[in-house]
This record gives sequence, C-alpha cells and structure tokens, in this order.
Amino acid sequence: MAEVKTQKLDGYRRLIDIARDLASTLDLDILLSRIVHAAAEISGAEAASILLYDDTSRQLYFQVATNMDESTRRGIVVPLEGSIAGWIVSNRKTVRITNAHNDPRFFSSVEQTTGFSTKSILGIPLVTKNKIVGVLEALNKPRGNFTDTDESMLLVLGAQAAVAIENARLFQQSDLISEFVHELRTPLSSLSTATYLLMRPEISQEQRDQIVNNIHSETMRLNSLASSFLDLARLESGRVQFRKTRFSVADLLYECKDAIASKALEGNIQIRVEPPEGMPLLDADRDKIKQVLLNLLSNAVKYNRPNGTVMMRAELTEKEMVLIVQDTGLGIPDEALPHLFEKFFRVREHEGRASGTGLGLSICKQIVNGHGGRIEVKSKIGVGTVFSIFLPYANKTSPRAENGRKGAKQ
Repeated sequence: MAEVKTQKLDGYRRLIDIARDLASTLDLDILLSRIVHAAAEISGAEAASILLYDDTSRQLYFQVATNMDESTRRGIVVPLEGSIAGWIVSNRKTVRITNAHNDPRFFSSVEQTTGFSTKSILGIPLVTKNKIVGVLEALNKPRGNFTDTDESMLLVLGAQAAVAIENARLFQQSDLISEFVHELRTPLSSLSTATYLLMRPEISQEQRDQIVNNIHSETMRLNSLASSFLDLARLESGRVQFRKTRFSVADLLYECKDAIASKALEGNIQIRVEPPEGMPLLDADRDKIKQVLLNLLSNAVKYNRPNGTVMMRAELTEKEMVLIVQDTGLGIPDEALPHLFEKFFRVREHEGRASGTGLGLSICKQIVNGHGGRIEVKSKIGVGTVFSIFLPYANKTSPRAENGRKGAKQ
C-alpha cells in the first residue's frame, strides 16, 4: 500500500514537471508531441495518441501519435459513431478497456492502416471551458491492466493538455490573422482611393473605365487572398486531412498540363511532360498533390520568358519519388531563395510582372510536409528555376490510377 502511495506521489510530481514543460511552448506540433509522450510515460503504455475534434465539420481525426508517422496519421479520420474515441467525444466520459477487439465500438480500420495492434485502451476526453477539444488515448499496458491511478493521472494531464492546446491554437490564429490584416491594408487602400476618384466630376470616361478595371483586379486579388488564407489556416492548424489513394503519376502530370494549357498559350509557353516509365503508384492525396503541381506550373508559366519552356517529369530515388517542375524563366535571386516558402513573401524583382497572394508556396510546403515529404528549389538568374517535390512512394506499379484503398470496419 505504501509503495502504491509512493508511486502515485512520484507520478504527481512528474505531472508538475510536465505542466511546466507544456506551458513553455505555443508551437502546436511540439506541444502535441510532448503530450503524447508524457501520456505514454505516466501511464506505462506502449503508445499514446491524440485525436482532435473539429466541431465545424463534426470530424474526429488523428493529429499526433507515438506509434505513427505524420504522413500515415494525417489521412485517418475516425467516425463519431462506431468508434471508441467517437464515443468518448459524444459522451465526454473516460473509457478503460482490457481487450479492445471485444468491444463493439472498436474501429478496426486504424489497425489495418497502421499495422499497430491495439489490445488495451485508456481514453479520456480533452475538455476546456465546456468545449470538447479531442481525445487522449494510452494504448497497450505491457504489464497488467490500466489502473485507477493511471486513469486519475491521465485525467490531470488531459486537463492541462486541453488548456495548452486551446492556448496554442489561439496564439497561432492571432499570429496568422495579424499577418493577414497587414496584407489587406494595401489593396483596401487602393480600393478606397479608386472609389474616391470615381466620385470626382472632372475625370474623363476613359479614366473612369481604367479605375473600374483596377477595382475589379483588386477585388479578384482580395478574393484569391482570402481563399488562400483560409487554405493555409486550415493546413497549419492540422484541420486538413489527406484522403490517400494510389494513382499513376504520369496521368496526373498530363492532367496538370491540360489544365494550364490555355494560360501557357497566351504567353506562347511550351509545356512538355517527360513520361515516366515503370513508375510505381504514388500513395498520396491526389487532389492535394495536383494543387501543388498546378501552383508550381502556374508560376513557371507566369514568370517565364516569351517562347519559353516548362518541363515536368518524375524520378525515383531509393525511398522517394521526385516530381520536378523546371522552367526557362527569369530565375530567382540567391538572397530570396531562403524566404521563398514564407507566408506573404514575394520576390521583389517579380512584383511588377504578375500579381499574386504570396501564399501559394507556403500552402505547397504545408501539403508536401503533411505527406512526410519535402520541397526544394534551385534557381539561376536568366536561366530558370527547378522545383523538386520529394514524396515517399508505394512499391507497386500500374499503368493507370486505382480508385484507392478500401477501408474496412469490423
């Protein structure tokens, strides 16, 4: 009995250290990683995970886990009905299960996707200010079953974690919003000036027409900025979940070429695809990878020289598939390259050539990182630019894209 009390006291002392650790960061990814590792440690579990709940879409999805890499978990959505985590969210109650496979609420698709076998589960709701944030789960107690002490310790950690997660989210949102508001000032100022000039009686009809065209252009740019901002905000907060399928990269490259063909024709830009042969299927969110390629392809056309060329191709390394977009355009100065994927950054030398939001490449980086990959750029002034997307690939080949994996629920 005395030994149990000592262990419990040591556990609560450890929780104080953990609380101090959680309070030291507002980076959501770092924070969530610390929480799951702390949960596994204090409960003596084999693994731990956090599933976050999106109240807007009423979706529950894996955000971080000690036993899953990011590219795997970002595609997993867990139903509210027919899952243990969903039951915890709906009922806001703790669950302690000795054998998960015997529980009718168990959602087996996660096991099939990750290959991690779940035996025992201790799950608690993450609640702050009467708002459900998500679920914290400890998985598989190697020796014995989860105890009352494990549950009470995890509840204390969960209470701290819910507050820390909400604080990090609010900080993240306020930081992004402040940047967005700053970016709004210039187009709003232009619109204000334009509307003032339209009210002046002395301006000519030709000047009025020009002002109306400028207003239309600025309005379209504001609309694009708002859409891109929302895309980036959802990606940064982890609310975008990737729907992975296995598909042919060659098909996707030709599809992107067709989508941008009319724009390329305006500048007499030639788009060529170097057809990849014997290439394995790519296991990724096809729509999101297409979004990345179209953004890079659009930039390659926009910042190219007249009668220039854009080349798309795919290559294989030992563990990665590389998608490459190469142009014969203006090139990017060396000093701009380290800042290229920052929010709202635009290359000063290119600003007068074409309009843009400065968010496209940030969105591309978030999507690629979310797939467990990376994006790199090389450029030379007057020669052109090469963007390379490195993605993990499935070791299978097929001439055509598949419809995707079939998830099973037992």
